[in-house]
Amino acid sequence: MLPVAFLGVFFAWPVVAIVRLGFADGGVAATLLEGSTWELAGFTVAQAAAATAVAVLAGLPLAWLTARARLPGVTAVRTLVLVPFVLPTVVVGLAFRALWPDGGVATIVLANAFFNVAVVARTVGGLWSHLDRRVEDTARALGASRWRAFRSVTLPALWPAVSSAAAVVFLFCATSFGVVLMLGGTRYRTLETEIYLRTVNLLDLSGAAALSLVQVAAVVAALVVGARARRRREAA
Repeated sequence: MLPVAFLGVFFAWPVVAIVRLGFADGGVAATLLEGSTWELAGFTVAQAAAATAVAVLAGLPLAWLTARARLPGVTAVRTLVLVPFVLPTVVVGLAFRALWPDGGVATIVLANAFFNVAVVARTVGGLWSHLDRRVEDTARALGASRWRAFRSVTLPALWPAVSSAAAVVFLFCATSFGVVLMLGGTRYRTLETEIYLRTVNLLDLSGAAALSLVQVAAVVAALVVGARARRRREAA
């Protein structure tokens, strides 16, 4: 009974309160009809998609390095790859703020990608290390270039891990809070930071709850995509 009571008090009760506030006085409907809501949602998706693309492009070489390279210090590289993922948000935000004092969309994208490169490197590298090298070697022996062998043989085998990692990174970037708040302020806002600003600055609890429901729907959709990709990766 104690675990049920714990879930009821600390999970079910807050969720029910958010749903009640979100639907109070047509809050969700009114929020969905606001043009600013769709602008926030569009920016949230756009910056998350851009950061995911950068993280995947930067993470694939690291995945290859940790999975296939036989060089001294590879173990240390595997450890260093995880450092950005465990750094406090404030530290990363201040570092990028120091590099680009004006902030902006590009800074937000790079900071979010920096945080999540480790997810791509470890997820893809884990599968890459178990792939049979002989398949790619056979393609090379038949005349395929290194790039063509990777594109036609290795990448399709890695695709379940790549898509799974991309879905998780997209979820992290879409719900990023500290990085966006520090680097974007009130000028560049996502659903996550808008919920905070409406709650703390405007005391608009109904509007914040409505935006929370919109964000929950987006998160559930990303989780479904990620779960499907993960099942394909496990089957592979």
